[in-house]
Amino acid sequence: MAFVVLDNCIKCKYTDCVEVCPVDCFYEGPNFLVIHPDECIDCALCEPECPAGAILSEDELSEDQQIFVELNAELAEVWPNITEQKDPLPDAADWDGVENKIEHLEK
Repeated sequence: MAFVVLDNCIKCKYTDCVEVCPVDCFYEGPNFLVIHPDECIDCALCEPECPAGAILSEDELSEDQQIFVELNAELAEVWPNITEQKDPLPDAADWDGVENKIEHLEK
């Protein structure tokens, strides 16, 4: 089972997780990160590093979070790979914890 980036990453895009990933399986969009499911080795290093708590194991997702499994896989195929930590988005702290942010996802 791979790890999955969830909607709390949208408009925050903290990249602490990228820094600890041993296989560089993160991909970066304009305001969201995703994990490539075929590259993730399920090491769990990224989950505790996310300040927004936006990463979970695929087997821990609730029913309403299942859409992010497909979304991570789809976007990882088109977005560029990210291998180094960057600053979060300027208003990340304001968006952290806001619910139902999927409508703000920029593809």
